Amino acid sequence: MPTRLDAIDRNILKELQDDGRITNVELASRVGISAPPCLRRVRALEEAGYIRGYRGLLDERKLGFEVTAFAMVHLSSQAEGDLKAFEDFVRAQPLVRECWMLSGEIDFILKCAAPDLKTFQAFVGELTAAPHVRNVKTSLTLRNSKDAAMVPFDLGQNLP
Repeated sequence: MPTRLDAIDRNILKELQDDGRITNVELASRVGISAPPCLRRVRALEEAGYIRGYRGLLDERKLGFEVTAFAMVHLSSQAEGDLKAFEDFVRAQPLVRECWMLSGEIDFILKCAAPDLKTFQAFVGELTAAPHVRNVKTSLTLRNSKDAAMVPFDLGQNLP
């Protein structure tokens, strides 16, 4: 895979991002090349790590997860082993959808989805008791104003 993506590679990525179920023939047509080189390019983009995987985006609320909340976690230690232990703890928690390590006063922010407030409160109790957790602050979401799981290609002047 070249170190710089050309216009066709970027178009392939944009099209796959918009519709991960697109057929190779349709993808090739949309990006203006024939199907065999399109498939080779997609495979090369996958192998180079530009494409991390494919998945369906599910509606959490329709599946019974009525509560979306954020937990801001402050640890008592930022030693690498303690950070790793916390990250291992979080990876094992099914309610945690995302975990981000931050700079500043908060060490981690967790996006959580729970079927109800009681389940989320029980999780917060476990989280507060986890090793090296100093304190936890939570915020329940009221609504989602934007949910774009897309890379903004229109701003991609600095893409490789």
